[in-house]
Amino acid sequence: MRLLRRRADEGLRPADPNRSSAALGYSDALMALESRGRFGIHLGLSRTRALLAGLGHPERSFRGALIAGTNGKGSVLALVGSALQAAGHRTGETPKPHLVTYRERLQIDGVPVDPETFARLAGEVLTLADRVAARHGEPTEFELLTAITFRWFAEAGVDLAVVEVGLGGRLDATHAWDGGVAVVTNVSLDHTDRLGGTVEAIAREKAAIIMRGDLAVTGATGGALDVIERRSRRVAAPLTVTPPAPLLGLDRDGIDVELGRLGRVRVALRGRHQAANAAVADATLDALEAAGIARVGDEARRAGYAAVRWPGRLELLDVAGREVLLDGAHNPAGAATLAEALDDLAPFLAPGRPTLVLAIMADKDVDGVLGALAGAALLRDARVICTAPSGGRALPPEQLAACWTAAAAAVQRGVAARPVATVEAISDPRAALDAALESGSGSGPVIVAGSLYLVGAARAILVADPLLMPDPPLPALEAPFR
Repeated sequence: MRLLRRRADEGLRPADPNRSSAALGYSDALMALESRGRFGIHLGLSRTRALLAGLGHPERSFRGALIAGTNGKGSVLALVGSALQAAGHRTGETPKPHLVTYRERLQIDGVPVDPETFARLAGEVLTLADRVAARHGEPTEFELLTAITFRWFAEAGVDLAVVEVGLGGRLDATHAWDGGVAVVTNVSLDHTDRLGGTVEAIAREKAAIIMRGDLAVTGATGGALDVIERRSRRVAAPLTVTPPAPLLGLDRDGIDVELGRLGRVRVALRGRHQAANAAVADATLDALEAAGIARVGDEARRAGYAAVRWPGRLELLDVAGREVLLDGAHNPAGAATLAEALDDLAPFLAPGRPTLVLAIMADKDVDGVLGALAGAALLRDARVICTAPSGGRALPPEQLAACWTAAAAAVQRGVAARPVATVEAISDPRAALDAALESGSGSGPVIVAGSLYLVGAARAILVADPLLMPDPPLPALEAPFR
């Protein structure tokens, strides 16, 4: 097995070249798996299908829902999974990307896989990968992870799985599995270099997860909905189109919506945009029942929606008496959603000048993200601290600070007597958080946003979560963050 060798000058023990990959420790398994990031993202299903065939097709032992979409995939997965668990179903879930530990990407009933099981399964799949590579090319990190995930779900005997697509849909590794229910939350511009430059082109990639015999659900609108409807008709898959649930109220801890026969329902996720995700999630549960996969009664749905957790996504923390709001907001649509949510939440947050701790990956639509965020009324007089999490892909803090200044000026141009934000650059995220939380910085909320890399780093620093303890440090690898 070609494991990435650790150099002595990196302060880590070299991998044992004679050690079987089937007997890897957790750190070695992470190292071997993440090293596959050097192959980049190569869309296509042949390698994943070959891996699954070599494992005896574990994906055929369970059914469930495959969820694609530009935004909202994780929220829908969290809502569906929480309701399924409330109904007593043993549920496999694949939230992504991870925040503080790779193990977050494989969960059963909300509990991440343990390090020993992960290492054992990684060893099995990595051993198989060399045989697959000889015929199909080197499997990528995400393809190997998909095989590990399905192998674990089958071994653990889940009742069903709720699986989030990694990128697009048509050629994503997860599409090697057809669970019987296909969901497209919504479609907007993102990953245009790989999925296409129009909403319709991206919708075609995502709609391809709808297979003959499936039941399909979508919250998409406009041209994207037209594409999804054509795909559903082509493969004779009944399609449920779900408009956002009527929003009845919101506060600092969640929203209340009207959900069909359930009536008024409490959803413990922040932001009015969750009304759309709640509607898609409820329709997904209907589809799972209609497909004969799982039944979730009304009371279990209510309980699941009221107890749902989605770390790092409009997550509000109390840190030494200061409110800290974590949210990725890494594309323009997500940033616009966060801006709207901040203004909705403003009456429920502590008074005082807010602080925004910001990082954005250089390959994202930086101007689009900043233009959307700068439109939030709450941030017009904010203290803005630009930073850069490790990994090498982040826009340099000084450059990001200049971009924020330009974006804020464009938003406020022509508006007289507006307060002005102050902008600074602090390269180290820990130092940036310390500066935001220092006693002299005021009592207003601290918002950490712009990158899930940054949110993950912040959560690892601020939250002692026994289920999500940070992974051991590994040498920097140029791996895609999916």
